[in-house]
Amino acid sequence: MVGFHTKTFSSHDDYMTPKSAWEKIEDYIPKDKVIWEAFYGNGDSGRYLTELGFNTIHEDIDFFDNDRGECVVSNPPFTLCKEVLTRLVELDKPFILIMPSSKINTQYFRRLFSECNEPIQIIIPRKRIQFIKTVNGEIPEDYKSKCNFDCFYYCYKMNLSRDIIWLED
Repeated sequence: MVGFHTKTFSSHDDYMTPKSAWEKIEDYIPKDKVIWEAFYGNGDSGRYLTELGFNTIHEDIDFFDNDRGECVVSNPPFTLCKEVLTRLVELDKPFILIMPSSKINTQYFRRLFSECNEPIQIIIPRKRIQFIKTVNGEIPEDYKSKCNFDCFYYCYKMNLSRDIIWLED
């Protein structure tokens, strides 16, 4: 059995967002703003947001070297959440990010958002988002979509009607 302590373990941070994840929150994404889907992945996420009627920028460029759109709507690589959140707060860029529910319990998250004047808001789905895993750009043959952790939509400067919103579906 492969373990985290062995050199045979390979970590992949390539989990693509299904269209259903954006459909569930489309009423909370501003239609009057240019949104930046900042993490390209396989390109589908930006296409899905465009299909839903959003003015979407989605280019295969480095997030840390660029600043596009009026707000970010994305599923960032979970291994880079600290860096992504720090940069977005420094830019004072509104966002909706899909991240594990456990991120709210980290010290960096608490520190980062306790220093902000804007509260973080959270949209909580009723069911787990079933991401699409890719390895080297391909879906593994034996892959079954069985996400074993919960994710929230973390929102900053999105002016939602409530700080915690529970999705119905």
